Amino acid sequence: MAEENPDWRIWLAAAQLGDARAYARVLQEALPWLRRRARARWPQSSAADIEDMVQETLLALHQSRHLYDPSRPVAPFLFGILKFRGAEIRRRRQRHAGRETAIDDVPVTSTALATNDTQDRDVDTASMMMALKGLGERDKLVLNLLKVRQLSLREAATETGMSVVALKVATFRAMQRLKKAMKENVTHED
Repeated sequence: MAEENPDWRIWLAAAQLGDARAYARVLQEALPWLRRRARARWPQSSAADIEDMVQETLLALHQSRHLYDPSRPVAPFLFGILKFRGAEIRRRRQRHAGRETAIDDVPVTSTALATNDTQDRDVDTASMMMALKGLGERDKLVLNLLKVRQLSLREAATETGMSVVALKVATFRAMQRLKKAMKENVTHED
C-alpha cells in the first residue's frame, strides 16, 4: 500500500473539518486506487461487481469518514472498508446465484424466454371462455354484469331485479363454479 498519495492524509483531515474541496480531491484520487485494489483482490469478479464494490466503499467512506484518525495513513483505512464491502457484495451475489439462471444456460426453445407477454393471458382467457360455456344462465349473467361489464352492485341489482345481498351470494357461487370448471378443463388438457 506504498502507493498512497501523501496528501490524502491532509485532505481527509480537512474533509473531516468540512472542507468540501479537500473531500472531493480524496475521492478523485482514491477512486482509481480502489478500482485497482478491488481488481487485484478479486480478479475473478466481473467489472460490474468491481464497480459495485468501489461504489459501496465510497459510500461507506462517506458515512464513516469521521472515524478516520489523521495521524494514521489513509490507504489501510480505505482498504479495510473495501475488503468488508467487497466480501459483503460477493456473499450477496453467491446467495442470489443459487436462485438465478444465466440466460446462456436456458435452451433457445424454452418457453421461459417467451417474449409474448399476452401468451399466458390468452391461454387463461381461452380456458375461462370454455369454462363459462358450462355454467348456468344465471351464473353467466351475474359474471357478465359484474366482472366483464364491471357494473356496480347497485346497477347490476337494478338490471337483474335481485337484491344486492342476493347478487353478492350469486356472484360468489358463480365464481366458485367457474374456478372449479377451469380446474377441470386444465386437468382434462393434461
